[in-house]
Amino acid sequence: MSEQHREEIIRQMPKVDLHLHLDGCVGPATLLELAREQGAELPASEPEGLLPYMQVQDDCGSLAEYLSKFDFVLPLLQTPEALIRTAYETVKHCSAHNCKYVEVRFGPQLHRAKGLSAGDAIRYVLEGLQLGEREFGVMARAIAICMRSHSAEQNLEVVEAASKYVGHGVAAVDLAGDEASFPAGLSRDVFALAKRCGIPVTIHAGEAAGPDNIREAITNLGATRIGHGVRMRENGDVMKLVQGRGITLEMCPLSNIQTKAVRGWEDYPIREYFDAGYRVTVNTDNPTVSGTTITREYEWLAERFAFTPQELARLVMNGVDAAFLNNEEKEALRRQFIRRFNEMGLVIG
Repeated sequence: MSEQHREEIIRQMPKVDLHLHLDGCVGPATLLELAREQGAELPASEPEGLLPYMQVQDDCGSLAEYLSKFDFVLPLLQTPEALIRTAYETVKHCSAHNCKYVEVRFGPQLHRAKGLSAGDAIRYVLEGLQLGEREFGVMARAIAICMRSHSAEQNLEVVEAASKYVGHGVAAVDLAGDEASFPAGLSRDVFALAKRCGIPVTIHAGEAAGPDNIREAITNLGATRIGHGVRMRENGDVMKLVQGRGITLEMCPLSNIQTKAVRGWEDYPIREYFDAGYRVTVNTDNPTVSGTTITREYEWLAERFAFTPQELARLVMNGVDAAFLNNEEKEALRRQFIRRFNEMGLVIG
């Protein structure tokens, strides 16, 4: 198969993105407009001039350095209009890459500097996502993030606010932030509340810290999906736990390389995990910060790990199967994707 033919297949494939951060999707042109509307000053007046403040380079040294890019964007994401707009534009961006289902995650407590409540932040993000759904035909759901560095009180407030929108746009809750400094075990009480509220759970784990965080996320925080999980292979018992419970891994290849979760592409375990039968999915994490798209992520897998179109389709279907949807919604989505793959000659069972 020629490279051009392969790229065309990848472009045409229906896709999902289960691990996508709202504040990592904001484009520089949008940020400039938000700054003008809000009377804020930025260090550049053209989109290209803002990229060094918003996007990491190949020499990014760590997850902490990667996360620092969000500090530049967040001050302008504090109003209803900004949240609605950026959520809508995230769906638009996904649509441009034939992404038919997306879960957009964000930390409600990070958007309260101008008086919004956690519930307000959720409501306005959902409004933007739903606008995008209607215009672009992309099914979009939200995941509310609890931040590792926040107090239990702040995170309990997020779970309580999210519980009011479960089934009405909120798909799950998450734990994110500085994994190395704030182990998952510190958040047991927060996710006990999520369990009582019947909210699905995904946890960032096994990225900047080791496999014990993955074990904790599954056994004590109730995670059925793990964000990243690249360091799972460091502990055989954790690998057995993940496989035995059918836990889905939300892998984000380029981001994982940039944050130094692995030494480089040659050390990236996605082929190893896929071949061993783990439920692997492919996601973008932060398109603007990483300088990526969901299309590029699949192209890299084909180029660097020799994933065939049939195998890429299987990765997509793993994402469909792992979507935080009710049974009826998920089955409808499965039928839609299987029909399209069959039309492309990629037969999915």
